[in-house]
Amino acid sequence: MAPSQAPSSSVASAQDVLLATKLRTPQPRAGWVPRPRLVRQLQSGTGELVLVCGPAGFGKSSLLAAWARADDRPVAWLSLDTGDNDPVRFWRHVAAALDGVHPGVVERVGPLVPGAGPPLTGIVTALVNEFAAAADEVVLVIDDYHLVEAPEVHRSMEFLLDHLPPALHLVLASRSDPPLPLARLRARGQLVELRAGDLRFTAEEAAQLLRTEVGAHLTDPVVAALGDRTEGWAAGLHLAALSLRGRGDVTRFVAEFSGSHRFVLDYLTEEVLERLPGELRTFLLETSVLDRLCGPLCDAVVGRPDGQQLLESVERASLFLIPLDEERRWWRYHHLFADLLRANLAAQYPHRVPELHRAAAEWYAEHGLPDDAIRHALAGGDTARAAELVEEHLEEQVWRRSQGATIAAWLAALPSEEIHRRPLLTLGQAVAALMAGRLDAVEPLLDVAERAFVRTPAAPYRASLDRRFSVLANIPAGIAVCRADLARMRGDVEAEQEFARAALAHVTEQDELLGAVARYQVAFGDFLAGRVVAAERALGGVFAERVASAQHDLVPRAAFDLGAAQLARGHLRAALRTYEHGLRVTEGDRPSPSAGMLHVGLAEVHFERDELADAHRLVATGIEQCRRLAYLPALIAGLIVLARLRHAQGDPAGALAAVDEADRAMPQAVLDPRLPVAALRAHLAVARGDVAEAAQWVQTAGLSGDDEPSYLREAEHRVLVRVLVAEQEPAAALAVLERWRAFAVAQERTASVLRLRLLEVLAHHAAGDRTAALRALVEALALAAPEGYVRVFLDEGAVVGALLRELAAGRRLEQLGVRAVPRTFLSGLIEAFDRHDAGARVPERGAVPGMAAPLSTREHEVLTLMASGLPNRAIAEKLFITVDTVKRHVTHVFEKLGVANRTQAVARGRELGLLG
Repeated sequence: MAPSQAPSSSVASAQDVLLATKLRTPQPRAGWVPRPRLVRQLQSGTGELVLVCGPAGFGKSSLLAAWARADDRPVAWLSLDTGDNDPVRFWRHVAAALDGVHPGVVERVGPLVPGAGPPLTGIVTALVNEFAAAADEVVLVIDDYHLVEAPEVHRSMEFLLDHLPPALHLVLASRSDPPLPLARLRARGQLVELRAGDLRFTAEEAAQLLRTEVGAHLTDPVVAALGDRTEGWAAGLHLAALSLRGRGDVTRFVAEFSGSHRFVLDYLTEEVLERLPGELRTFLLETSVLDRLCGPLCDAVVGRPDGQQLLESVERASLFLIPLDEERRWWRYHHLFADLLRANLAAQYPHRVPELHRAAAEWYAEHGLPDDAIRHALAGGDTARAAELVEEHLEEQVWRRSQGATIAAWLAALPSEEIHRRPLLTLGQAVAALMAGRLDAVEPLLDVAERAFVRTPAAPYRASLDRRFSVLANIPAGIAVCRADLARMRGDVEAEQEFARAALAHVTEQDELLGAVARYQVAFGDFLAGRVVAAERALGGVFAERVASAQHDLVPRAAFDLGAAQLARGHLRAALRTYEHGLRVTEGDRPSPSAGMLHVGLAEVHFERDELADAHRLVATGIEQCRRLAYLPALIAGLIVLARLRHAQGDPAGALAAVDEADRAMPQAVLDPRLPVAALRAHLAVARGDVAEAAQWVQTAGLSGDDEPSYLREAEHRVLVRVLVAEQEPAAALAVLERWRAFAVAQERTASVLRLRLLEVLAHHAAGDRTAALRALVEALALAAPEGYVRVFLDEGAVVGALLRELAAGRRLEQLGVRAVPRTFLSGLIEAFDRHDAGARVPERGAVPGMAAPLSTREHEVLTLMASGLPNRAIAEKLFITVDTVKRHVTHVFEKLGVANRTQAVARGRELGLLG
């Protein structure tokens, strides 16, 4: 399924305004008492995590805000709410907070592509990389972390802590311990903690607060008694001060309350409310249903025109109203005070509660804030209105914003009968299940959606997106497209195409994007089946259509797959043009991680031409961008190119590391001939001489020479052939090759025929039939010459190199009756082999007089990055290896250079001319 267009600018601006209130460091309220002892504790901390943990009303936010103002480092602030349980929303908001102190974070890290289960480690890795080389330290404060319940967020935060760069410091404020590795951090001395005992006001602090807010006339016994009664609890002291203002019987008042925090809070709140004017008290009670308040919103909810003035009066009265922006347009009540106001509202005016929520829902809906609108509609008991709002914003949340968890929360809050009588909502549930990989749940939901549509076929389309760019507005077509995706994930290519064609039968002229998605599914089914001629034609049509459209979200995927079909046909030049065209369109809209898949495609073309420097540059860029994509096949394809590139450069350990990462990223339900991760691992085993490992894999995979040829399993069977050749069974290998080559020829997959021909060369050579080997090699040359293939020959090694030299000698080509191979192409290949052989014979880079042993290529790369100031984690990300591997390389560099630390290593490297 495909993403939809962005929401309107008015909607985006409303969302931006509310986001800005979450990113603002709270300002001190009137009467704020400085707490230098706690600020000093925070400033003296050197841990990776600062945790300020205590119950509500203990002054956590106020303390951290004071610390932020006193600290010399830039501080990024993020106040959480329950909506931040959506992992994508959470990290978008983190990126937005950091962007305020480190400009460019949102541009480079923020863009995320919709899809199943966003790879949060990729998002976090991008943030880590952003700060790995930063010169200036930054503090990130996340307030109200206790509101996060989503395991995905906690796991990604743990990943951040495990990879936290030195320039980024993390501070959490929470009412309870977060499910993070606190014990491990504590044991390592990497955790700074302030807890309730630390946060309690001392006698001196309590005296300063009370006398500042009430007056210097308060006696020491009264101050001491209030401090004891409230146990140094900030909220209790503040309410006590409010209650004492203008009261004559201070001693009696102090003697009348005691007990738990809740009792004290209830008692003091009643005291404060009773002394307010009636209209102000009613305003407080009725606006307590709102999490955030502004004048126009309050006007709409309570039905009066002076909301802004009343909010300013509440703030002047110090009634626990906290400003959320500099202009005093948005506020919120202190959480404890809001809870008590709501309790009073429910007790005194229960009939008003649903009315107030429904009024709030309409205001939020009119201002493009669906999350708040739906929540208030549900709180007001209007499930039908809530369901309508979910329908209107379903696609925007899923496709454009990737916030599948938000949709799941909305749907979970609706009664099942309300969902199941609305086909659009049920289809949305099915799509969410499909994207999350819950395949067993998809078909039952599609059945329910189908039945609901039969009952209500004329349900109006009210989404906030243009109908042309919707994939859900046409219910029957949307159901069929969803079934096509499900079929592909289950490995049934023919069923995928059948359902996609059924979708096309329902598509109308209004369904521009949906029609393109269905045509894409038919075309991609042809690609998976190896029918690459049909796939290239159909994918070319989809690509051209989406390029000409006003909406380009499907362009990079179509270009990526069209280029793959062209590569399968052996058309390197056509693939190069496709990837470059797709890249221009994709990057012309806005910076996008989707460009990563096109960089990967370009890297593969350059690799096939043996242009390794260009291939390395492109694949590094592509992988970095693809880490931020939810579409994992693009990342895996990039890692496969990287593995082949490292193998070609004589770095078997690096090649295996790339394969390991690809294996970890590989989804269980994926069909794609471009992603033969397990087969590549076995191929590398053969290349390094470990035939036993490869043979064991062949056996475990159940491969046989009698298997029916299929494009999806060709790479596996090429490994089978390599194992047979290595085990001196060339006749069996040739029998397998004959069947698979005939199948590839019939499907016009020239790249496959080329690779299989070269395996025939090796098999004939192993059988001792040199003439047959030469004839097979000539056939391969004839296929490769028009497009300039080079690497495929080099990768097969010395046997092919020797045979090429034999062909070039005398008139051997003419003796074989071959005229289709230009001698210039043959000479170029032999020169490439000569360069490769010479490269293998020269000393490793870094071999200089006075060194005990030369630096390897990888060790030289590590030394160069050390010289640029990168820490180990950043080096690991740059080179796509683990931190432990970097540490081993660093140790080897130290030993070979005879130094003890990084500074000495860089100095010694410059002295020896190893660094520019």
